[in-house]
Amino acid sequence: MQSALVLIDIQQDYFPGGKNELQAPDAAAAQAALALEFYRRKGLPVYHVRHESIKPGAGFFLPGTPGAEIHPAVAPWRDEPVIVKHAPNAFLRTGLKQELLGHKITQLVIVGMMTHMCIDTTVRAAQDFGFSVVVLEDACATKDLMWGEERIPAGTVQKTIMASLNGTFARVIGAERFLRDAE
Repeated sequence: MQSALVLIDIQQDYFPGGKNELQAPDAAAAQAALALEFYRRKGLPVYHVRHESIKPGAGFFLPGTPGAEIHPAVAPWRDEPVIVKHAPNAFLRTGLKQELLGHKITQLVIVGMMTHMCIDTTVRAAQDFGFSVVVLEDACATKDLMWGEERIPAGTVQKTIMASLNGTFARVIGAERFLRDAE
């Protein structure tokens, strides 16, 4: 099984001072950095996905702004592909699927942001395309959501999305446990 690490939207606007701050993005980025270091050390493929908002009135990830840049904790090396997307699904109107299939990738290890949006959407699409998917739960971050007048805490959002993905769509596991087992 050929495995690749896919880092989704670990971008500056999600961090303190950014235009759409998430809960504990630094902790998630640190876990993603552990996975990135492991994949680089093993010579395994790494794909970075970066969102650019092109919809009129978009409030973050605006092209050419510092907030749209990938966070330094997981900055791509020169030879690592960066896929630019404009929708939550990293496969939609991008070359990601073709890139992965062209390199005979069968397993995706996914980390990134936002759990309830781009991670959820991309994981489900990856499974539809026949990839085996692992999500490193502590290498992902989200934020509080509102449902009517009720605030749903980020921790609840995170657990709910991970619980819904685990089993049917992906194997959900902590980064350190995954890396220990993969060693």
